[in-house]
Amino acid sequence: MLQIQSPGKKPYSPHPILNLGFRVFFASAAIFAIITMALWIFVFMGKLSLGGVVFQPFYWHAHEMLYGYTMAIIAGFLLTAVQTWTGVPMPYGKHLLAIFSFWGIARLIWALTAFNPSQGVTITLVIIAFIADMIFMVWMATIITRAVLKAKQKRQIGIVSKILLLALANALCYIGILSQNMNLNRIGIYLGFYLIIALVLTVGRRVTPFFTQKGLSVGQTTEVTVKNSKALDAMSLGFFVIFFISDVFIPNPILLSVAALATAIVNLIRLVGWYHHAIWKKPLLWSLFLGFFGMCIGFVIYALQAWGIGTHSLAVHALALSGIAMMTIAMMTRVSLGHTGRSIHQPPKTVVWMYILLIIAFIARVILPIFDMSSYIMWLMISQTSWILCFVLFCISYLPILSRERADGAFG
Repeated sequence: MLQIQSPGKKPYSPHPILNLGFRVFFASAAIFAIITMALWIFVFMGKLSLGGVVFQPFYWHAHEMLYGYTMAIIAGFLLTAVQTWTGVPMPYGKHLLAIFSFWGIARLIWALTAFNPSQGVTITLVIIAFIADMIFMVWMATIITRAVLKAKQKRQIGIVSKILLLALANALCYIGILSQNMNLNRIGIYLGFYLIIALVLTVGRRVTPFFTQKGLSVGQTTEVTVKNSKALDAMSLGFFVIFFISDVFIPNPILLSVAALATAIVNLIRLVGWYHHAIWKKPLLWSLFLGFFGMCIGFVIYALQAWGIGTHSLAVHALALSGIAMMTIAMMTRVSLGHTGRSIHQPPKTVVWMYILLIIAFIARVILPIFDMSSYIMWLMISQTSWILCFVLFCISYLPILSRERADGAFG
């Protein structure tokens, strides 16, 4: 992978895990994914009570999956990738630790609210978490914006704008909690969720065909090529915008169904253009492909609600488990190898089991309840357990990689 270092003295950080953003954020996100899902199981089963300010339990869970876990992955990815895209060095060492610490403070506070503190204490905790989350998100967005502007890369402005809008959506969540306005809280959750899916569709459009071409061309006499279409890209964006506006701001079941189905069809056509039979020999490629395919299934479930098939919750979790969980774990397992000087063509054998566990989580949480809602709690437990085991495997396999120096001795 490309390493961009300024000439002269080698950069220094107190520990290798602070060498570049992906290290500390990927490692912490994986640990957090285990802890927060375990807490959610206890909250869902009534073993823990959300205290003080009246939290909507599902929004508590959604907030930390989006603004906790997913934002950590986004931060780790962008604070690494933007350096490659622009040539502008990203934070490392104590500077990176300072940015990360605000994410960590907010996550610790949200975990504490699951243990039913008094109302006064809870309000104080939420305010502190609000401040910490805003500092983290705005600081990260500022760093990325400066790099993009310095490099004059206008094509990255869309990504920057989504990060700023995510900060706004997160602020709406906090204001909704503190004012006990559950509708505002709902808008903050779903606006953030769909902004993340939009970001996945944007970044996924870049990396999935690119990685497929590069990964399958190694050792071949002729370069593998895949099909892309600017028209399909534009239609995907247009239909998706109509879809999320009709779900969040202007509820219209018919418009939602049409836009969701159109988004699914357009992205299925894109996938057909990116497909190559050789991807099934490379887990780091088929995981990205299945993540995109799972999102298409999610959009189809949204569309089928109008005919009484599936529910809004199942559709949301289809997008979350494929577009967020599978796509992020696929990126983490690849980036963590490439940016530590290791071969992406020889990933740890456990990566296949990580992907299989997320596929099981998707089937149990999304597909099986459509056919047997009477066993919903059992499907939910299987899905949650599969999620936890997936990230346990990631921690076992990748924490040693993320916390050691690069294999080639370079800084990064």
